[in-house]
Amino acid sequence: MILIILAIACLITVPLTGGSLSRLGSLKLRWLWAAPAALLVQVIILEIIPGSNQTVLGWVHVASYGLIVAFLWANRRIAGTRVIAVGTISNMLVIVLNGGVMAASRAAQRIAGLSLGSGFHNSNAVSHPHLLWLGDIIPIPGPLPNVLSIGDCIIFTGMLVLLHRNCRQPRDQPSPRTAVLPAPLPEA
Repeated sequence: MILIILAIACLITVPLTGGSLSRLGSLKLRWLWAAPAALLVQVIILEIIPGSNQTVLGWVHVASYGLIVAFLWANRRIAGTRVIAVGTISNMLVIVLNGGVMAASRAAQRIAGLSLGSGFHNSNAVSHPHLLWLGDIIPIPGPLPNVLSIGDCIIFTGMLVLLHRNCRQPRDQPSPRTAVLPAPLPEA
């Protein structure tokens, strides 16, 4: 849930800095189906069938990241997607090396106040984690506790780049606030 709130916060920064979210409509996205498909897969494994075979769910989790990487590759020319891809690949690497689960710091989970029940979790403390420093090590305590990774921070940085580079006023057109009015004609 905290990730959705952070994404909304990124969106809100656009109009606050003079950009227009309507400009996102002009982006020519390719493989548009891949990102929602990846999200749907993650919702299914985390919310609908988390008690199924943990190994299978872990590799399905990895496959969902493959869909996201394919989407980002197809849209790599759009400002910000390469930064998002760096964060996504960082997360995917940790997930692959830890059997389909994002390695999380037990201390970060404790500080955030997370208590995980049974079933599959996309992020969890694992025995002998690989690349834990790239895993979920940043605690977010509060009413929506979570742990974030460095990759997540890079993804949100890329999202800000994407939004602000693609939603700002084109350079060849003056903004309405700074438009220069023509000088009045001299009186005859």
